[in-house]
Amino acid sequence: MSKMLQSFSPESDGYQFMWIILMVFMIGLGFAIERIVYIIVKSSKGRAKFLADFGKLISSQQFDQALSLANATNLPIAKVMAAIVAARNGGRENMSAACDAVFLTEAPRLTRYISLISVMASISTLLGLMGTIYGLIYTFDAVANKPASERAKALADGIAIAMGTTLLGLLSAVPLLVIVGILNMNSERLIQEMEEKGLKIINSLS
Repeated sequence: MSKMLQSFSPESDGYQFMWIILMVFMIGLGFAIERIVYIIVKSSKGRAKFLADFGKLISSQQFDQALSLANATNLPIAKVMAAIVAARNGGRENMSAACDAVFLTEAPRLTRYISLISVMASISTLLGLMGTIYGLIYTFDAVANKPASERAKALADGIAIAMGTTLLGLLSAVPLLVIVGILNMNSERLIQEMEEKGLKIINSLS
């Protein structure tokens, strides 16, 4: 670990790759934190209770109270439900159109930036590979051009550059890819739920 920390020092050859990989990781992590807050916290927390309360109001035909509940709840699925209930007097076609309009707004908000996090993970891996190639070039140059007394240190430095950048690239990419998988799973579940619950409410009000 201490050897890797030393790789960030300007005195170490290839330190530029270490800082660039770290910067890319921090950018990806920033987007990941924003997505976690939006998808897992803001768009999911309290969802089950809202659906239970909303379903009871719809079942008892308290449509105004159900609309008020949906409008007061800041969840994507609540916005879909509110649009459907508000358009209930226009028939199935109007309800479906209202549902689709809100869905087309809310679904992209759930998937926004996830692909960018994946891109940051790929860039980290590629930068690690680039650092590896640089380290190998440094090593071959040492074998060809360094005096015999300096070759051992030059070879060690070249290998350290190659392995250090590869390791940091992977340490950056793997957590980001895990987060991407979790975010994709949760966003897809929320989108499918909006489609399913919206259709059920439309059917019950038709």
